[in-house]
Amino acid sequence: MSSSEDPPDFQSWVEAHGDALTRFAYLVIGDHDRAADAVQDALVAACQRWQRIVVRGSPDAYVRRCVVNADRSRWRRFLRRERLEPDPTLFADSTTHPDTAGAVVLEDAMWSLCQQLPSRQRAAIVLRYYDDYSDADIAAVLACSVNTVRSQIHRGLATLRTKIDTTEEATTP
Repeated sequence: MSSSEDPPDFQSWVEAHGDALTRFAYLVIGDHDRAADAVQDALVAACQRWQRIVVRGSPDAYVRRCVVNADRSRWRRFLRRERLEPDPTLFADSTTHPDTAGAVVLEDAMWSLCQQLPSRQRAAIVLRYYDDYSDADIAAVLACSVNTVRSQIHRGLATLRTKIDTTEEATTP
Protein backbone atom coordinates (compact mmCIF):
# COMPACT_ATOMS: atom_id res chain seq x y z
CA MET A 1 0.00 0.00 0.00
CA SER A 2 1.50 3.39 -0.91
CA SER A 3 1.80 6.26 1.55
CA SER A 4 -1.09 8.11 -0.14
CA GLU A 5 -3.37 5.18 0.73
CA ASP A 6 -2.16 4.82 4.31
CA PRO A 7 -4.86 5.59 6.86
CA PRO A 8 -4.24 8.59 9.11
CA ASP A 9 -2.44 7.89 12.33
CA PHE A 10 -4.28 8.69 15.54
CA GLN A 11 -2.35 11.83 16.43
CA SER A 12 -2.76 13.46 13.03
CA TRP A 13 -6.47 12.58 13.00
CA VAL A 14 -6.94 14.19 16.43
CA GLU A 15 -5.04 17.29 15.31
CA ALA A 16 -7.27 17.58 12.25
CA HIS A 17 -10.61 16.79 13.91
CA GLY A 18 -10.14 17.55 17.62
CA ASP A 19 -11.60 21.07 17.62
CA ALA A 20 -14.69 20.02 15.66
CA LEU A 21 -15.18 17.04 17.96
CA THR A 22 -14.99 19.28 21.03
CA ARG A 23 -17.53 21.70 19.54
CA PHE A 24 -19.82 18.78 18.73
CA ALA A 25 -19.52 17.44 22.27
CA TYR A 26 -20.35 20.83 23.78
CA LEU A 27 -23.38 21.26 21.55
CA VAL A 28 -24.67 17.80 22.44
CA ILE A 29 -23.89 17.92 26.16
CA GLY A 30 -24.21 21.64 26.91
CA ASP A 31 -21.42 21.87 29.47
CA HIS A 32 -17.81 22.60 28.59
CA ASP A 33 -16.28 20.46 31.34
CA ARG A 34 -18.50 17.44 30.72
CA ALA A 35 -17.96 17.82 26.96
CA ALA A 36 -14.19 17.85 27.44
CA ASP A 37 -14.46 14.73 29.62
CA ALA A 38 -16.60 12.97 27.01
CA VAL A 39 -14.14 13.84 24.24
CA GLN A 40 -11.26 12.62 26.37
CA ASP A 41 -13.04 9.34 27.12
CA ALA A 42 -13.91 8.89 23.45
CA LEU A 43 -10.33 9.54 22.33
CA VAL A 44 -8.90 7.15 24.92
CA ALA A 45 -11.27 4.43 23.70
CA ALA A 46 -10.50 5.19 20.05
CA CYS A 47 -6.74 5.26 20.56
CA GLN A 48 -6.78 1.72 21.92
CA ARG A 49 -8.65 0.45 18.83
CA TRP A 50 -7.43 2.92 16.22
CA GLN A 51 -6.21 0.44 13.63
CA ARG A 52 -9.50 -1.51 13.67
CA ILE A 53 -11.53 1.72 13.52
CA VAL A 54 -9.61 3.02 10.50
CA VAL A 55 -9.84 -0.30 8.66
CA ARG A 56 -13.63 -0.30 9.06
CA GLY A 57 -13.77 3.29 7.82
CA SER A 58 -15.36 6.46 9.15
CA PRO A 59 -13.37 7.11 12.33
CA ASP A 60 -15.21 10.43 12.64
CA ALA A 61 -18.57 8.70 13.06
CA TYR A 62 -17.10 6.17 15.48
CA VAL A 63 -15.57 8.80 17.76
CA ARG A 64 -18.70 10.97 17.66
CA ARG A 65 -20.74 7.91 18.62
CA CYS A 66 -18.34 7.41 21.55
CA VAL A 67 -19.02 11.01 22.64
CA VAL A 68 -22.79 10.51 22.45
CA ASN A 69 -22.49 7.25 24.39
CA ALA A 70 -20.38 8.95 27.04
CA ASP A 71 -23.15 11.50 27.50
CA ARG A 72 -25.79 8.77 27.71
CA SER A 73 -23.90 6.96 30.43
CA ARG A 74 -23.17 10.02 32.53
CA TRP A 75 -25.37 8.71 35.32
CA ARG A 76 -22.68 6.13 36.01
CA ARG A 77 -20.21 8.82 36.91
CA PHE A 78 -20.04 11.25 39.73
CA LEU A 79 -21.04 14.64 38.37
CA ARG A 80 -20.39 17.84 40.17
CA ARG A 81 -23.48 20.01 40.36
CA GLU A 82 -21.49 23.24 40.24
CA ARG A 83 -21.50 25.39 37.14
CA LEU A 84 -18.62 27.72 36.57
CA GLU A 85 -19.60 31.15 35.34
CA PRO A 86 -17.40 32.99 32.84
CA ASP A 87 -15.09 35.65 34.22
CA PRO A 88 -16.78 39.02 33.45
CA THR A 89 -13.41 40.79 33.37
CA LEU A 90 -12.56 38.94 30.16
CA PHE A 91 -15.06 41.12 28.30
CA ALA A 92 -14.63 44.38 30.23
CA ASP A 93 -12.98 46.30 27.35
CA SER A 94 -15.95 47.31 25.19
CA THR A 95 -13.80 49.33 22.78
CA THR A 96 -12.38 46.18 21.20
CA HIS A 97 -15.54 44.05 21.47
CA PRO A 98 -18.79 45.27 19.93
CA ASP A 99 -21.93 44.99 22.04
CA THR A 100 -23.61 41.75 21.04
CA ALA A 101 -25.85 41.39 24.09
CA GLY A 102 -29.05 40.81 22.12
CA ALA A 103 -27.53 38.01 20.06
CA VAL A 104 -25.99 36.44 23.15
CA VAL A 105 -29.30 36.50 25.01
CA LEU A 106 -31.12 34.94 22.05
CA GLU A 107 -28.45 32.26 21.59
CA ASP A 108 -28.44 31.50 25.32
CA ALA A 109 -32.23 31.17 25.35
CA MET A 110 -32.12 28.81 22.37
CA TRP A 111 -29.42 26.62 23.94
CA SER A 112 -31.42 26.51 27.17
CA LEU A 113 -34.37 25.17 25.20
CA CYS A 114 -32.13 22.68 23.38
CA GLN A 115 -30.77 21.40 26.69
CA GLN A 116 -34.31 20.37 27.63
CA LEU A 117 -34.48 17.97 24.68
CA PRO A 118 -33.62 14.29 25.17
CA SER A 119 -30.00 13.59 24.30
CA ARG A 120 -30.71 11.66 21.07
CA GLN A 121 -32.96 14.44 19.72
CA ARG A 122 -30.40 17.07 20.71
CA ALA A 123 -27.56 15.09 19.10
CA ALA A 124 -29.54 14.59 15.88
CA ILE A 125 -30.40 18.29 15.66
CA VAL A 126 -26.81 19.37 16.35
CA LEU A 127 -25.46 16.95 13.74
CA ARG A 128 -28.00 18.13 11.15
CA TYR A 129 -28.05 21.89 11.65
CA TYR A 130 -24.62 22.60 13.11
CA ASP A 131 -22.41 19.97 11.47
CA ASP A 132 -24.53 19.66 8.30
CA TYR A 133 -24.61 15.84 8.39
CA SER A 134 -26.91 13.83 6.14
CA ASP A 135 -29.50 11.47 7.61
CA ALA A 136 -27.27 8.49 6.82
CA ASP A 137 -24.26 10.07 8.51
CA ILE A 138 -26.32 10.92 11.60
CA ALA A 139 -27.64 7.35 11.68
CA ALA A 140 -24.05 6.08 11.65
CA VAL A 141 -23.08 8.36 14.55
CA LEU A 142 -26.14 7.55 16.64
CA ALA A 143 -26.16 3.84 15.70
CA CYS A 144 -29.78 3.86 14.58
CA SER A 145 -31.79 3.77 11.36
CA VAL A 146 -32.29 6.70 9.00
CA ASN A 147 -36.01 6.69 9.84
CA THR A 148 -35.17 7.01 13.54
CA VAL A 149 -32.95 9.99 12.73
CA ARG A 150 -35.77 11.67 10.84
CA SER A 151 -38.25 11.06 13.67
CA GLN A 152 -35.77 12.32 16.30
CA ILE A 153 -35.19 15.52 14.34
CA HIS A 154 -38.91 15.96 13.68
CA ARG A 155 -39.81 15.46 17.36
CA GLY A 156 -36.99 17.70 18.56
CA LEU A 157 -37.96 20.56 16.25
CA ALA A 158 -41.63 20.17 17.17
CA THR A 159 -40.73 20.38 20.86
CA LEU A 160 -38.57 23.46 20.25
CA ARG A 161 -41.35 25.17 18.28
CA THR A 162 -43.84 24.48 21.07
CA LYS A 163 -41.47 25.78 23.73
CA ILE A 164 -40.69 28.91 21.71
CA ASP A 165 -44.42 29.58 21.15
CA THR A 166 -45.11 29.07 24.86
CA THR A 167 -42.25 31.39 25.81
CA GLU A 168 -43.42 34.09 23.37
CA GLU A 169 -47.00 33.88 24.67
CA ALA A 170 -45.78 34.20 28.25
CA THR A 171 -43.67 37.28 27.50
CA THR A 172 -46.21 39.05 25.27
CA PRO A 173 -48.27 41.57 27.31
